[in-house]
Amino acid sequence: MADLKVNVAGVEFSNPLIAASGRFGFGREYNEFYPLSVLGGISCKGITLKKRDGNPPPRIAETPSGILNAVGLQNPGVDHFIEKDLPWLKEQDTVIIANIAGNTEEDYCMMAEKFSDSDVDMIEMNISCPNVKSGGVQFGTSCATVGAITKAVRAKCKKPLIVKLSPNVANIADIALSAEAEGADALSMINTLTGMRIDINTRRPIIRNNTGGLSGPAVFPVAVRMVWQAASAVKIPIIGMGGISTWQDAVEMLIAGATALQIGTVLFSDPYAPVKICEGLSKFMDENGIKSISEISGTIKPW
Repeated sequence: MADLKVNVAGVEFSNPLIAASGRFGFGREYNEFYPLSVLGGISCKGITLKKRDGNPPPRIAETPSGILNAVGLQNPGVDHFIEKDLPWLKEQDTVIIANIAGNTEEDYCMMAEKFSDSDVDMIEMNISCPNVKSGGVQFGTSCATVGAITKAVRAKCKKPLIVKLSPNVANIADIALSAEAEGADALSMINTLTGMRIDINTRRPIIRNNTGGLSGPAVFPVAVRMVWQAASAVKIPIIGMGGISTWQDAVEMLIAGATALQIGTVLFSDPYAPVKICEGLSKFMDENGIKSISEISGTIKPW
């Protein structure tokens, strides 16, 4: 039997499949389909320092091979999450990752301190959210700002720190190196691409925010390319994401250089996708005599 365990920054996952932030909420609804312990981990809905109501609707719309979303980080705030949601999540026998987003460096640092004193296993810093009018987007698009925010949060963070990178940059490898240099323990990538669609009858954008984050199969080739480029540059582990929908996608992303994987948009059409991907990955490994995920990760053979 293949060993699906992976280790990211000293944290062991029972398998490489992690529910992506923003697509899984805090897991309660999906727990009605299967025990959350079948997942390697859960990256929780993005948390801000204070409660946010998010953007006005319409804020999610289907596009060819994906969706556009501009939910705007609706969430109950960090204190509510720690008090009301985290205790239940910690009973689910899976790795719990707190995803944090902020408008200022101080916001990120305060949340890092709060979560450092909590029971979360890791902290994922979202510095690249393209669907709010202020916040993470200002930190994720240059080497200088990525380095500065990572350094500041690293000084306050006692948990393993994952930095979630934006694809809306000129050189992803340089951005990845900046995060690594200032103390990131791991990277997660890619966040959504900024996109837009227009209703030709109303001549209005299909979502109220005008632009939003594009996710789903449409972005998968971009994600594979960027994970490969970043993995070629840094030594810290990468959690690959962006349009993974099948076990074949999962294998491809691992070959590109990912150590673990986050699964997002496919959950809307098939909540059982992580279970199916995990089963397919295990079967693939058994059929090919592969004993561990590490035998797949980063084994690309460029021309």
